[in-house]
Amino acid sequence: MEKKLVVPKQDQELYDGWHFAPAVRVGDMVYVSGQVGVDANLQPGETPTAQGRLAFENLSRVLREAGSGLEDVVEITTFHLDLRGELQAFASVKDEFLPKDFPAWTAVGVTQLALPELRFEIRAIAVVGCGKGR
Repeated sequence: MEKKLVVPKQDQELYDGWHFAPAVRVGDMVYVSGQVGVDANLQPGETPTAQGRLAFENLSRVLREAGSGLEDVVEITTFHLDLRGELQAFASVKDEFLPKDFPAWTAVGVTQLALPELRFEIRAIAVVGCGKGR
């Protein structure tokens, strides 16, 4: 099987500067690097809920570039600065984007992320086509 780097145009600068692919596809498997709650100008959402929506929108964008979608996500790992205080709000946003056939999920508390304004990060694994008909 061939390894294909997935680098949407919007992420080319990150790829060039930090030397990582937003996702890698091998066969039907898509491994997505951590997605955070920033807009196209790399500005963080103002609230945890806004950051959650932006992070899932970024995840969806990268998956589409890989030929997949949120319906194909089989596992997410999320990293949170305030695991106890913000987990319920994050879960509500997650359920907007992944409303049924929930993937496996591991939530981890951390002390910092790439930018001081960030509240959480989402990484994912998807299997292309497995969520068809959802």
